[in-house]
Amino acid sequence: MPVPGDYSHAWRALRHRNFRLFFGGQSISLIGTWMTRIATAWLVYRLTNSALLLGTVSFAGQIPTFLFAPLAGVLVDRIDRRKVLVWTQTLAMVQSLALAWLTLSHRINIAEILALSAMQGVINAFDMPGRQSFMVKMVEDRADLSNAIAINSSMVNAARLIGPSLAGLLIAATNEGWCFLVDGVSYIAVIASLLMMRVPPDGLQRPTTSMIVQLKEGWTYVAGFLPIRTILLLFALLSLMGWPFMVLMPVFAREVLHGGAHTLGFLMGAVGVGSLISALSMVMRRSVRGLTKMIPIAALVFGIGLICFGLSHVLWLSMLMMFVTGFGMMQGLTGSNTIIQTLVDEKMRGRVMSYYTMAFVGMAPFGSLLAGAMAHAIGAPRTVIVSGVACILGSIWFTSRLTAIRKDMRPIYERLGIVQQRNPVEEVAEN
Repeated sequence: MPVPGDYSHAWRALRHRNFRLFFGGQSISLIGTWMTRIATAWLVYRLTNSALLLGTVSFAGQIPTFLFAPLAGVLVDRIDRRKVLVWTQTLAMVQSLALAWLTLSHRINIAEILALSAMQGVINAFDMPGRQSFMVKMVEDRADLSNAIAINSSMVNAARLIGPSLAGLLIAATNEGWCFLVDGVSYIAVIASLLMMRVPPDGLQRPTTSMIVQLKEGWTYVAGFLPIRTILLLFALLSLMGWPFMVLMPVFAREVLHGGAHTLGFLMGAVGVGSLISALSMVMRRSVRGLTKMIPIAALVFGIGLICFGLSHVLWLSMLMMFVTGFGMMQGLTGSNTIIQTLVDEKMRGRVMSYYTMAFVGMAPFGSLLAGAMAHAIGAPRTVIVSGVACILGSIWFTSRLTAIRKDMRPIYERLGIVQQRNPVEEVAEN
């Protein structure tokens, strides 16, 4: 029986040694990652003064994920997932150090930024499904998986809060190259943590079929399972229309709010605070029950935050709306990830998480390009308002599918012991 006021359950995933190592290494590395994201956006805008090129660089960095994620998912299901992550983190370190050298030596140009962004996109296509699939290996007790996902989200968003703030200060004091250098060095921590883990054999029989057959199996599984299919469709829409608001942040910082790099840091920091509080609220949850109804609510909050942000011309109000936007965005992301990871068959995990990566990241390049083009044509504020409306419409559509989704989820939840088996006369309970 839970004791009121006892929150020890909130950090239960940290009792697993492998997850503690991952938490420590990633906490350091992710701060560098967010510094690089902000520094890259600011560098592109400083060199070009073009919202369209901001979207183009983001497109170059994300389109490889759309193209290669399904192949990456098959690869993740065929080989050791830890080896995949060691390779992706090592290559990401090389990419960041190359950016640092070119920027600090004042040789950087837009073509090189595009090329290195594309390289990072290819790395991410393999890293993200590998990372998501490896999560279950870091927590021996599957009951702690949802908590591990929530803690991971908290870690990402603590870095989202710290990284942009540090980047803004560092760019103002020096230049973007130092952000890239810090990021490159930070990868040492996560590589070391991966190598120190003791990972038991997974016991799964490695597939003997061709990769083409496995690709088809993954698509059939995702397309035929209503809960996963519906969640991925919603997040593909949000990724296309909603999340590219991040690409336009330098435009809002300079043109709408008449600030500089520090203003960009404040806005991104507000997103980070909202996301972090959202993730921490997920950490406090004891069960995955109730997450399905949270997803459309989160999309609604996300959309409202974007609309109000697009209407604001005052820094404090814009920061408040970025807080709301970050909160809604992270509630949806963490909730959907937790549900999918709970439902998915272990032998399909890599492939399913590759489609999750496509929906989450793979659609973003098209959204970034669209956002850049729309901002060029109608202005950044109107673009963000249109994005918010699209997110609200997505929320309404998902809500209309909830009853059917819960019906398909319940047998799996019953088998896992998440909900009790019901007798025939009981009404369908909420998941």
